[in-house]
Amino acid sequence: MCGIIGFTGNIPAKDIILNGLERLEYRGYDSAGLALLENGEVTLHKRTGKVEALRNLCASDDNSATCGIGHTRWATHGGVTDVNAHPHHAGNVVLIHNGIIENYRQLIVEYGLADKLVSETDSEVVAQLLNIFYEGDPIAAIKKTIKLLSGAFALCIMFKDIPDKIFAIRNVSPMIATHCDQGSIIASDLTAVIAFTKDYFVVPEYHILTLTKDEIVVEDLKGHVTKPEILTVNWDIEGAQKGGYPFFMLKEIFEQPDAIRNTVSPRVEDGLPSFEEDGIDDAIFEHCKRITIVACGTAMHAGMVGKQLIEEKLRIPVQVEIASEFRYKNPIIDENTLTIVLSQSGETIDTLEALKLAKTFGSKVLSIVNVKGSTIARESDYVLYTHAGPEIAVASTKAYTVQVAAMYLIACRLGLVKNIITETMARQFISKLLSAPNIIEETLKQAEEIKRIANQIKLSPDAFYIGRGLDYVMGLEAALKLKEISYVHAEAYAAGELKHGTIALITENVPVIAFATQEKVYDKVISNIVEVKARGAYVVLVSMDESVTDTKVCDCHIRIPRLDSEFTTFATAVILQMIAYYTSEAKGLDVDKPRNLAKSVTVE
Repeated sequence: MCGIIGFTGNIPAKDIILNGLERLEYRGYDSAGLALLENGEVTLHKRTGKVEALRNLCASDDNSATCGIGHTRWATHGGVTDVNAHPHHAGNVVLIHNGIIENYRQLIVEYGLADKLVSETDSEVVAQLLNIFYEGDPIAAIKKTIKLLSGAFALCIMFKDIPDKIFAIRNVSPMIATHCDQGSIIASDLTAVIAFTKDYFVVPEYHILTLTKDEIVVEDLKGHVTKPEILTVNWDIEGAQKGGYPFFMLKEIFEQPDAIRNTVSPRVEDGLPSFEEDGIDDAIFEHCKRITIVACGTAMHAGMVGKQLIEEKLRIPVQVEIASEFRYKNPIIDENTLTIVLSQSGETIDTLEALKLAKTFGSKVLSIVNVKGSTIARESDYVLYTHAGPEIAVASTKAYTVQVAAMYLIACRLGLVKNIITETMARQFISKLLSAPNIIEETLKQAEEIKRIANQIKLSPDAFYIGRGLDYVMGLEAALKLKEISYVHAEAYAAGELKHGTIALITENVPVIAFATQEKVYDKVISNIVEVKARGAYVVLVSMDESVTDTKVCDCHIRIPRLDSEFTTFATAVILQMIAYYTSEAKGLDVDKPRNLAKSVTVE
């Protein structure tokens, strides 16, 4: 969840590290620090708050060191203090760490570290252990230390008496590395290195990296040198910049048409869905009798759209599981179950562990991820990469809609392979899916109207979303978005459940956003809306109905383009995203970096 960057090369490291930390800010953090190594001396700067505060702290330091490491910390063990910030310095060792060391308390007792520790962190325990074991051989010290560690970790280490070298190792927690003209770089993710090169490799687990200005050597724990697979990213530094938008989230909302085109179009041949280029075997669809979808947060809501679609159109049972719950239960899956996991980053720890569990039951795993070479992608039997490009805002927008689009592709291919739908039906379905970007572009024109609605919502401590069928599923995502970036307490309810207790929450002027895009239950939802309006709610109706003018029904009406009910999800997604975005902006909040949240949850 934190950010790591290390650089050793032929130019000063300080600005490279600070710039890299700024590009990693979106991951979520509460403090930042860097350490520079030159002539056996360590210069250490740490500060709570933003990277900008760290940059100001370093402003008067004209250090020309060409080797250094930097870190943005999201507090787990110990409070938000300068002392708890990384890097940690213990004797000859300087270290940064992502992850959680589960047995750090036992290690403190066993190795008598209590009097040596100056912070409250599990990370400093690792630094102190390394210093104990270090006798001039860094590789040997690292091997001894990691044998003692339980939990997830990504470690970048410098030794005072070893100039211009960085050592690294990981278990579960992600890291990537690259060598370029300027030197060698290691980081939590691509945003920190994309300014230098598009080529990188994923650091293999339990392999020790030695980074110098000339090369990166990768060796396993037996000392065998290995050659990692070099990957190439398909976006550039502009993709990780705001491009004139006030916030990344708004930029990413407007990038959704292209993201969906890039995800769907390459997988359509002769009007039919095809996963041949992805290497996805039709056998996984042919032999599956049921589907389990596993994900967290927004990705889980995309999976719920897939469930609704597959069960209704194909009559195949689908179970959607919260990854953090799935991994601690005895799931009912077997070799006849297709497990689909969704994760934007491909590093979500609970989803990764759920994936591994599913495989132990004999289930084939198909992952939907946005990051090439990520851990979930590598651990899966098959991968369907979405092509959303970098998503920097913590609140997921374009990654969500491309996941939804991927579920539509899978549903259609599944129906074809199992002879549940005909090729003619599939072509009609895919034709409508290919029009989703146009639907989004049309819906984005509602921005000014949604701004006015947001100004009303910002005044309320609570808001409610209601809908039926797919609209209820979209309401769940809408409530999450509003909560996470505007801090308005929001809940979603199936509209038909209002009389079963929920309507007690409706008070004068409380915002109720009603999705009514499913034609077969449209009249039912309108009846539910009238009920809440009669009790004084401020009602926003989202529908395709051009005739709505009655103020007894709603205070505001957002009309989406007329289309088949099963494809309204793309228009509704944009509206719920913009409601959350403009409410947060109207409250003067940092839309991209909501409090207490991180972009990628890589620790349990």
